[in-house]
Amino acid sequence: MKAHQLDYKVYAGEGLISHQELMAQVEDAKYLITALSTQVDKEIIDHAPNLKLIANFGAGFNNIDTSYAKEKGIVVTNTPIVSTNPVAEVTIGLILALSHRMVEGDAQMRKDGFPGWAPLYFLGHEIAGKTLGIVGLGNIGQEVARKAAALSMKVQYWQPHQKSDPEERSLGVKYVTFDELIETSDFISINAPQTSANYHQFNQNVFQQMKATAALVNVGRGPIVDEAALRDALKNKDIAGAALDVYEHEPAVTPGLQDMKNVILTPHIGNATVEARDAMGKIVADNIGLINDGKKAKYVVNQ
Repeated sequence: MKAHQLDYKVYAGEGLISHQELMAQVEDAKYLITALSTQVDKEIIDHAPNLKLIANFGAGFNNIDTSYAKEKGIVVTNTPIVSTNPVAEVTIGLILALSHRMVEGDAQMRKDGFPGWAPLYFLGHEIAGKTLGIVGLGNIGQEVARKAAALSMKVQYWQPHQKSDPEERSLGVKYVTFDELIETSDFISINAPQTSANYHQFNQNVFQQMKATAALVNVGRGPIVDEAALRDALKNKDIAGAALDVYEHEPAVTPGLQDMKNVILTPHIGNATVEARDAMGKIVADNIGLINDGKKAKYVVNQ
């Protein structure tokens, strides 16, 4: 690939760039690098007549009107694969933190201190032997399954299309119906992308079907979970706990969740590692170079 020297502009403000400022800044742009929280809708696209590429800095791309971009001849790319391991690590980390009440214990130490060891003090649960239900067995879901199996968990999964028998056997996973997964899993990990079909897939009815001792982990996409229903389910003890790294109304958190001891909230840190972000930056830069050379970009999501 040729070396390129391109003029560029960088948003250096605090917080997210506003819709109005983004519109003003893209008027002459050929390439737009966006974060997951930046909405690129028809209005933005129409204000960028020279745009050739929208390179999303992340695996998701539901923040971009990909269909309209395709109509305008604009390529949209994402940065998959590099997020697989870090997001899987965070998933397992949240499961362990919930099980052993680590975040709650940290808060206890900072507020009241440690009163001394006692046989029944601050009891949690071991995850070995427990059943993990994974919703979405893509690259991340598969890596979660591998790591969970290494920790002696039983792993089952659901998604619209079942994997082949060799794939299931190599991962040590069992395919079940969605109803069976939510009724029998001790932990449920959402590792699915957002689609039109799974909006509020986890709602009041689902929470009432889950085990009262079960916990939900969402590192997929926020709108898959009805957070108001989740809050109520936790309050009513329909389920035992939850850990969220993505949010229905991101970056806002549904009121009430922040006040619950059995809820862990992290600020969308799934792929927030030096290694992953460096790899994501390389994919974005390479794709700009490819398009600039008149070649096909990698990881196109609106072909």
